[in-house]
Amino acid sequence: MKTDRRKLLKSIGLGSMVALNPTASFAIPKKRTRFSYCLNTSTIRGQQPGLKKYIEIAAEAGYDGIEVWIEDVKQFISAGNDPDDLRKLIQEHGLRVENAIGFAPWMAADEEKSRAGFQQMETEMELLAAIGCKRVAAPGIGAEAPVDLMLAGKRYKALLELGRKTGVMPQLEFWGAFAPFHHLGQVLMVAAVANDPDTRLLPDVYHLFRGGSGFEGLKLINGKAIEIFHMNDFPGDIPREKQQDKDRVYPGDGIAPMGQIINDLNEMGGDKVLSLELFNPGYWEKDPLEVAKTGLKKMKAAVKSAL
Repeated sequence: MKTDRRKLLKSIGLGSMVALNPTASFAIPKKRTRFSYCLNTSTIRGQQPGLKKYIEIAAEAGYDGIEVWIEDVKQFISAGNDPDDLRKLIQEHGLRVENAIGFAPWMAADEEKSRAGFQQMETEMELLAAIGCKRVAAPGIGAEAPVDLMLAGKRYKALLELGRKTGVMPQLEFWGAFAPFHHLGQVLMVAAVANDPDTRLLPDVYHLFRGGSGFEGLKLINGKAIEIFHMNDFPGDIPREKQQDKDRVYPGDGIAPMGQIINDLNEMGGDKVLSLELFNPGYWEKDPLEVAKTGLKKMKAAVKSAL
């Protein structure tokens, strides 16, 4: 009987080794997170180079992708350009349109306002799909404090359904200084209520700090739930509650626990797009290509140092 058992265990391979030697340890290789790098055009927005120049600068600086603002895309199209031409222009420069920034009031509790926000979202999603963009930021525009998080979750569920229809998936975003929807805890609640496999979150170093979320909460998130992560840093000489978007600095130039953040993103798994999003007026006074190159260099240095 003992011999038959041994033969059976041997026939199932690795399981036999574990059964015969319970103390044996077998390491399962863990897939390493792949980071790519993206330029959010807000970083050089103050120089007002225009959408075509944004693309050229991102490509020349060495980025993998670009994060556009929907209003810039609309202006480009209204100037007589075709969405397909824009898609080809981006592809010719070796870039991907990783995400788009918009401000549709989809989260409004008022049904009429929310409906208008959804209509705006659908129109913008269709435009983004035409230029090859598959994601759009979905901040809590239209929300008023205190937010009904159960209702917001149902709204986000509906927005995800719209995303599947158009092919452009909404990334749930929060802003640290936006009282109605400023905390990672709120975002996680909305995501849980939506109860949807396509839920995606869009965190930001500055917003995690400014809204009081901190950074430990990132450890609670599965890798697939974050595809885009906004990279920046914040100074240590301004009280948290008084910091503004304009105070953001290059990654590594502030006091954010950059190593911890990158390690947590790495540990959660799933490919990550690190997008440089700054609004610093001091950087807007400099050559935009220099700013773009500096930001990319500092992002890569932060990842290399952490991993």
